[in-house]
Amino acid sequence: MEVILLERIEKLGQMGDVVRVKPGFARNYLLPQRKALRASKENMAYFESQRTQLEAENLKRREEAKAIAKKIDGAQVILIRQAGETGQLYGSVSSRDLADAIREGGVTVGRGQIVLDKPIKTLGMHDIRVRLHPEVTITITANVARSNEEAETQAAAGEAVSPEAQEEALAAAEEALEERIEEADVAAEGEEPAEPRSSAV
Repeated sequence: MEVILLERIEKLGQMGDVVRVKPGFARNYLLPQRKALRASKENMAYFESQRTQLEAENLKRREEAKAIAKKIDGAQVILIRQAGETGQLYGSVSSRDLADAIREGGVTVGRGQIVLDKPIKTLGMHDIRVRLHPEVTITITANVARSNEEAETQAAAGEAVSPEAQEEALAAAEEALEERIEEADVAAEGEEPAEPRSSAV
């Protein structure tokens, strides 16, 4: 089926392009979402008469998307999930979960704007693309962890931290603290008490 695109569609074409698509894709997505019209002489004439208005609307939406992009590009959202010892999630993180997490941060995005090639099924830091407009795409980081403390550790490390690595880091921190206490005790023992000054009369 041939359609006239009313906006830029990634991997398909620009506004005004006449492209051939599968009938199901046109019927279920492009036509109901008003992203395209069936290719016909009447629709082509209608598109040409509306082109200036469509381009102006597209420009306005793109500017709004760029303003939102400045706020959240590179942002990090934390998702707390239960997981096994290997870091495998019980379940997965979907585009709806990510859209809800971004919404909690104060920016409204639809789950259709989240570009998720496959559901997230492991703990860690995951880069997610968000398409705010057909011409404006940003990347956010989904920090999937078992607790807020683990999320902070992952954010500092920049990657998933296994329970073993967390225990090692905790043991190293405790050891360093004990060494500092011992050094402070030795230093305190080495200091001689100051003699009281005698005041001259």
